[in-house]
Amino acid sequence: MSTIFSVRAYDKMVSERLCHGGVLRPIAQALAARGVTCEEDLSEEWRHMLPPNLLEGTQEAARLLADAREAGKHITLVADYDCDGATACAVAMKGFAMLGLSADYIVPDRFTLGYGLSPAIVDLAHARSPRPDLIVTVDNGIASVEGVERARELGIDVIITDHHLQGDELPDAACIVNPNVKTSSFASKSLAGCGVMYYVLLALRAELRRRGIYDTKTQPRLDQLSDLVALGTVADVVCLDKNNRILVAQGLSRVRRGLGCHGINAVFEVAGRDIRNATVKDFAFAIAPRINAAGRLTEMGIGIDCLLSETHEQALSIAMELENLNRERRDLEGNMQLEAADYIAHMNWQDRSTITLFDKEWHQGVVGLVASRLKEKIHRPVIAFAIDENNDLKGSGRSIEGIHLRDALDRVSKIAPGVIERFGGHAMAAGLTIRRENYHRFSDLFEKAVTEMASPDVFNRMVLVDGALSPEEINVPLIEALSSRIWGQGFEKPLFANDFQILSQRVLKDTHLKLVLDLAGSRFEAIYFRRNEPLPTHVRLAYRPEINEFMGRRSIQLVVEAAEG
Repeated sequence: MSTIFSVRAYDKMVSERLCHGGVLRPIAQALAARGVTCEEDLSEEWRHMLPPNLLEGTQEAARLLADAREAGKHITLVADYDCDGATACAVAMKGFAMLGLSADYIVPDRFTLGYGLSPAIVDLAHARSPRPDLIVTVDNGIASVEGVERARELGIDVIITDHHLQGDELPDAACIVNPNVKTSSFASKSLAGCGVMYYVLLALRAELRRRGIYDTKTQPRLDQLSDLVALGTVADVVCLDKNNRILVAQGLSRVRRGLGCHGINAVFEVAGRDIRNATVKDFAFAIAPRINAAGRLTEMGIGIDCLLSETHEQALSIAMELENLNRERRDLEGNMQLEAADYIAHMNWQDRSTITLFDKEWHQGVVGLVASRLKEKIHRPVIAFAIDENNDLKGSGRSIEGIHLRDALDRVSKIAPGVIERFGGHAMAAGLTIRRENYHRFSDLFEKAVTEMASPDVFNRMVLVDGALSPEEINVPLIEALSSRIWGQGFEKPLFANDFQILSQRVLKDTHLKLVLDLAGSRFEAIYFRRNEPLPTHVRLAYRPEINEFMGRRSIQLVVEAAEG
């Protein structure tokens, strides 16, 4: 496997125009390469967000919910067990309370009830008190044909709010709000589940204004929920298009001003992160994993309750539970990663298109993390399996650019019907269940399907970079300008590449390379995380300049992402 750098194509006229508007040259080039055409594309103000009435289904959902409010009906939310599902549920619970609706929530136990609005979940909701007159799904439901049918049998209407791709058949729900149904023309296909729910609330508030219940002065401030929307959007690793960047920027601003909900503030506190300088990186790598730990190891109700906490003391107590779960998750994951690394060390993975792993001791809530980390290391689609409660194998897969994982699983299911019990997902991630005795047959079929689908070139790691920096451009103003913008999935933070001479290199903690680099006579310190093999004296590196704070000293450090070759 080789690593090849490719400079992103960009519109030079747009880049020059942005430079004339005061944007630093390297950032202007990077923005032009990401589809930005003018200053307005960079706006993070609410007024530039796509209006709710453009998202199909929001108006109908708003009418149904407003009718439920007038009739005093009770709503049960059916949530998902990841951070997007948790935040979407919290957004709905808080939003409904603000808008005068009665609601509670239920979230499936991933280990016994699986994902989404299943008939079993409908029956569970129906047995509760109060019984739901209306079910609203958040971050799930688009594939729940049988679950919606069961709800109809019990006389319960269902509103589906989701963002996942639809299957061959849509559920016969009272209303569906999903920017990714085939008939939708909504411009932001990348809304997360929490974003879809936020749009429904905005539409509901507008409907209640039309009915004379509120006016512009008395209506609730739904922007109070933007911190939750921002967290869920980042956590679900959806593309940060312009619309999502507005949602994330507004939510982060709220957190930085100390106006975030008690739950988010408490998780920041136990994670040791500074709320005043909250970043997308904090959401992605500190806050979301702690919320997700609940859904991975036990049940997501703990995470949702944290986000719904009404006092800081209550939130802090639950956040400590999440911290303990996250430590347990890290320990589990660490051991599983070591076992996975040992597994591939004894096989010729370079000669394969895929890697399939299984260990009877592995935890099904953590196999997705193992697959993700291993995929990053070997640049191959990876599926990791664990035993579920039915003694079947539950797998979680991660893929690479150029190989659509769900399509590969669909191909296997058509070649050999019955080998896969059920599956779902999208291009880069998917889940599936197979019988234990079918493991080796599935592995062979999956390898065959991907080999036939993929060009051999996709197994070379292609790293997109934003050109080179001169030594003079690697400075604090550039780093601060980079830090002031919202970057993330699909709108990645700029990555630069230069030819360096390595003056010294040493391994830290058996894991990371500490480097001193020379660039045209200027010396820079650098760190290459998760690499302990030495680099050649002259090498082309892809990196991001950052501020390193250590023992009260602030200095520029290049964080190396890849070495070409």
